Amino acid sequence: MAIETAIFGAGCFWCVEGVYNLLKGVELATSGYSGGDIVNPTYKEVCTGETNHAEVVKIDFDSSIISYEELLEAFWAVHDPTSLNKQGEDVGTQYRSVIYYLNEEQKLKAEESKVKLDASGYYDKPIVTTIEPFDVFYAAEDYHQGYYNENPTQPYCSAVVGPKIQKFRAKFSDKLK
Repeated sequence: MAIETAIFGAGCFWCVEGVYNLLKGVELATSGYSGGDIVNPTYKEVCTGETNHAEVVKIDFDSSIISYEELLEAFWAVHDPTSLNKQGEDVGTQYRSVIYYLNEEQKLKAEESKVKLDASGYYDKPIVTTIEPFDVFYAAEDYHQGYYNENPTQPYCSAVVGPKIQKFRAKFSDKLK
């Protein structure tokens, strides 16, 4: 087993964590914060938009089962990478589209996938996703971990997360656990 880590921000971390935990080869997807200016931020602080943190998901995956490129494919599919600091009704820099790379190989693969998708013409607008060096990850509070699985009928989950997960299941059915 070759466990590696990927860190992506693609809007609300409940949505992103929910889809990545469905994939074969993903050992654990953890909601948290990266890219900001303060140490050990809280959800309340991050929600102000003043900490510069993004809501992200840290994905620990077995690269002998699922590749970083496949994780990137899922990343592009679960959000709108042309929407600056906004995903649906979630607005603010904490919801920005960002890939944090942990090494040069991840950086090159992320850049290559972004250029390829942008050139494909799939989107009418340019991709605004940033690709940045990883610095530090802070796990979100315990109640955020596995939030969708624990609260599928909560209004936001049933209106936003559930439909994203259903769409993801259909598109990635061959890669699900």
